[in-house]
Amino acid sequence: MKKLFNAAMLFVMSISGTASANPDQAKAALEAYFGGKYKVESIVKTPLANMYEIRIGMDLMYIDDKGQFLFVEGQMIDLKSNQNLTALKLDELLRVKWDDLPLDIALKQVNGNGKRKVAVFEDPNCPHCRTTRNALNQVKDVTIYTFTYPILSPDSEIKVKQALCAKDKLKAWNELVLERKVPANDGSCANNLAKVVELGRKLKVTGTPTLIFADGKRIPSGTSVEQLNRYLDIHSKS
Repeated sequence: MKKLFNAAMLFVMSISGTASANPDQAKAALEAYFGGKYKVESIVKTPLANMYEIRIGMDLMYIDDKGQFLFVEGQMIDLKSNQNLTALKLDELLRVKWDDLPLDIALKQVNGNGKRKVAVFEDPNCPHCRTTRNALNQVKDVTIYTFTYPILSPDSEIKVKQALCAKDKLKAWNELVLERKVPANDGSCANNLAKVVELGRKLKVTGTPTLIFADGKRIPSGTSVEQLNRYLDIHSKS
C-alpha cells in the first residue's frame, strides 16, 4: 500500500481539477500512470458532497471534486502545496518543549563542543537503538541526553537498573546498548528510572529509539550519521 500511496499522490497532482468533470477520464489516466501495474476498479461519488471514492483492488482512497485534497490511509494530502496535512498536524502534536525536559535525570554525553542538542529514549534490548547509538557516538559537536526507557522486553528494566548502578553510568550504557555487555551488579541502587518511565508515558513515547531535538522536533525511529547531522543542523535551535 505504501508504494500505491506514494504513486497516487504523484498521480492526483497531475490530474488536479479533472476528477469531478470526468471520473472515467481520471480512471483511465490513473491506470495509464500506473502503467497497468494497478487496476482502478472504480471512481464513484460518495455520500459526502463533492467527494469521490477511488478503489484499486481492496485499497480505497478519496479525492475532492476539485482534485486538490487526496485522502489515503487516513491522511489528508493538499495536492496544490504537495503537503501531507495529517503528517504536519501529527508533527505539531508530537513536538516537545525542550525547556520542559528534566535533563537532570538523563545520562549526559558531550561530543566535541556539545553545541547542538538531542535527547533520545533508548531500550537496552532495542536493535535499532544500537544503530542509532552508534551513529550518535560518531556525531561531532553535540550533547546527547539519554533517557533509559525499558519498554520492550521483560528483562529490559533490570538491565537499565544495572547500567544506572554502574560506577560509570554513561560508559556502562554505551557498552550495554552497543555490545550487549550487562554490568556486573544487581541493579539495587537508588536511581531515576521511575521518573524516566513517567516522563516517557507523559510524552507518549511508545517506541525506541525516539529522538527529540532542541526545537521540539520528534523523530520516532533510528537514523544515520548523515541524517542526524542534517536534523541537528535544522532542529537544534530551541
